[in-house]
This record gives sequence, structure tokens and C-alpha cells, in this order.
Amino acid sequence: MKLGVVKLVFAVLLMFSSASNAALPAAVDGQPLPSLAPMLENVRDAVVNIATEAEITVRRRRDPFFDDPFFRRFFEQGRSQKRKRQGLGSGVVFDADQGLILTNAHVIQGADKITVNLKDGREAQAEVIGTDKDSDVAVIQVKLNGLRAIPLGNSDHLRVGDFVVAIGNPFGLRQTVTSGIVSALGRSGLGIENYEDFIQTDASINPGNSGGALVNLRGELVGINTAIVAPSGGNVGIGFSIPINMAIQIKNQLLEFGEVQRGRLGVRIQDLTADLAEAFEIEQARGAIITKVEKGSMAESAGIEAGDVVVKANNRSITKGADLHNAIGLLRVGDTLQLEILRGGERQLISTTVGDLSVDSTIGENLNPRLEGASFSELDDQQLSQGVEGGVLVATVDQGSPAWYNGVRPNDIIVSANRKAVSDLNSFRLAIARQDVLLLNIVRGNGALFLLLQ
Repeated sequence: MKLGVVKLVFAVLLMFSSASNAALPAAVDGQPLPSLAPMLENVRDAVVNIATEAEITVRRRRDPFFDDPFFRRFFEQGRSQKRKRQGLGSGVVFDADQGLILTNAHVIQGADKITVNLKDGREAQAEVIGTDKDSDVAVIQVKLNGLRAIPLGNSDHLRVGDFVVAIGNPFGLRQTVTSGIVSALGRSGLGIENYEDFIQTDASINPGNSGGALVNLRGELVGINTAIVAPSGGNVGIGFSIPINMAIQIKNQLLEFGEVQRGRLGVRIQDLTADLAEAFEIEQARGAIITKVEKGSMAESAGIEAGDVVVKANNRSITKGADLHNAIGLLRVGDTLQLEILRGGERQLISTTVGDLSVDSTIGENLNPRLEGASFSELDDQQLSQGVEGGVLVATVDQGSPAWYNGVRPNDIIVSANRKAVSDLNSFRLAIARQDVLLLNIVRGNGALFLLLQ
């Protein structure tokens, strides 16, 4: 019996190999072969390749030879060079009539020239409508007819295990399609962006895919491909995409204002752990716990208290501090925020509005001559949720200013000044007022240092 089956299979193979019009079967047992091709034919035209150029100045190493004024006047022009930096990425057309394209902010950051290439071979120069570095979302625009927009899906409906397809421009190879599944949802705390709620996928994403499309099997855009974990420099099956619902919220503000008008509530938060839940005698072990409420903030006005556990924000579940951070940061200034909290074991609803981040939150003028050129702000909710107990943030530092020459850098967090703890802007003002010498204790990245300014 087995020998007869082998002979039959061999005969079939021989028939296909010898026939001049041999072809693979279109169906098996009467069923068509599964293929993603029909879906991709409807969406691939909406995914574009992006090439960027930027002119940068490269300064040569200093040579004592140029200290001589005689030689300097002849060779001064040769001490720096102009070079072009090129980059590659991807984008997705979401409004064909207006020529609007979603991509990552890091794809077009610092670019002097942005060229969009379509699948049909056409290309055009793009104009930047708006970018948001904190979420890594950008909107650009091209003036071309006959564009095709991609249908938008609902990333809130994704489940772990759903099949997804990534489309982009990896390594400059033009349009490339890879497939996989949703490996995880709600990834945060990765340190990639300020606002993280990533879709994790094992669909191959490589350099150049940034800004490209992550679609479901209906051909609906569910994410914008953004980052990978690549210890060896290539794909290892761990890629991250910005959920389309989050990207749409950012996109709407960029179209209306050209930027994201991000606000703050005025609270310090951390994840609710099982140990903390037990200490607070709370049965629920997931949420964001309020550790401090700033004086004069919208949170204080609304009656929010330290020890409150936030479990919902605008009807969306809050399972960790990052969820609340995102919920607040993605709202416009003045938007209503309804929080469901646990206080003393009982559920309560608190309504408030999101305050303006810029109001009374940044100082910089006339603080101290040694800090001239720097501005300082309160720590935001995410920084406070990542284990920083207090301090003030160095918001900006002008290059060449006294603060710059004294070693102060943007994003430094000052936790003490002249051996006095700094918890907010008011305590910082008091610690440095009328001081001829400043000793600052600074948290910079994952390290810490002292700066002596005299």
C-alpha cells in the first residue's frame, strides 16, 4: 500500500515537471490557498519611503598651529567642514486629498530636505506640518494627486496573538512586507519615548522601517512602526509600534496647532504593587497610586489626595503609573479628566481639568548669575514616577551662556543646592538666592554628580 502511494506521488510530480504549462494548484481540497496578497494590494500604495538630507558642520580637531594669528588668517576657513547627513525611513498616507502622511519624529528630525517616494515611482518634496518628540509622531505633507490613503483601525481592539503585517523601507530596500503576531500590548518604561504604550510584535522591523505601517489582516492601520530591540544590530523578533489611536490623538493636535499642547495634573505617581495594596488594605493590586499632590495644582483643586489609587481615567483602565501618565499627557490643556479612585477602600469619581504646563512652571531669569542662560521647571509626572524623589528639571541651557560653561546641561535634575534638598521650584529659589558659590547635586541620565559653580 505504501509503495503504491509513493508511485502515485512520483507520477503527479513527473506530470507537473514535464508539462510545458505546469503551474501550482490554485486550490487544495476545493479551498483556495491562503494569501495576504489581496489585502496588501489595497494598502501598499499608501505606504511611502522617506529620504532625508541635513547639512551639518563638522569641526576639525584643534591644532596648536592655528594659535599663531599669522597662520590663523590663512587657514581659519578650513577648520570646519560642511557635510550632508542622509537618512531613510517610512511613512503612511492617512489623508489622500490633503497629501498628509504620518511618520516618526526621529525620521525627519533636523532634516533640511525631505523626499517622499511612492510605490509607483513618483516622488515629491515634503513639508513638515508638526512634530512631537515626546511621542515620536510627526505629520508631513506632499502635493501630489492620485494618492491612496490607508484605512484606520482601532488599536484598542487588538489582542495578543492577532496577526499583523509590517510594511516599510528596511535598509533602503524600498517596500518590504513582513508578518507576525502581536506579542504584547501596553509596553512602557522602555526609555524610548516620554509617552510609551507600545504594541510589541515579532513581525520583522529593521532600520528604515521607522514610520511605516503595522496593519491587521483587514488592511487597517493599527500602529506606526517605531523601534526595535537589536543587540546584534538586526531584527531579533522584538519590535515596537505606536498604537494608531495614540498617534491619531497626537496627529489631531499637530494639524490644529502645529504642536502638542500638553498639560499636567500636578501629581507624583507610582505603580501600585501587591505590597502597597496590602499596606493600603486594597484588594485591587493594579493601578497608579498618588504619592504627592503639588500645591496650587489642578489636582489639589479637584480634591485629589496622596494615597489615592487611580484605577480609571476617562473610562480607560489604569493598571500602572505609565497608563495615567499617558492619559494625562495626551489630553489638551483644558480638557476634562474624570478619575475613578480608591480611597479608604471605597470608589469615588473625581472630575478635573488638565492644567497648562507652562503656567508658573518654568523659571530662569535673575536666579543667580552663575545659572544665567538656563531655565528650570517642575518635574513632570513620568519623571516623578520613575523613582526621582524630588528636584527641578533643567529645561533649557543656551550654549555659550554662564550656565553652559559651568557644566549645566538640559534634562539635568537638580536634587540639592548648597547641601539643601530641592523638592520644587520654590525650594530651589531659596537655596540659590544671594549665593556667591553654588554646589549642585545633579542626576544626569543613570548617574549623579556634583557641580561647583564659583
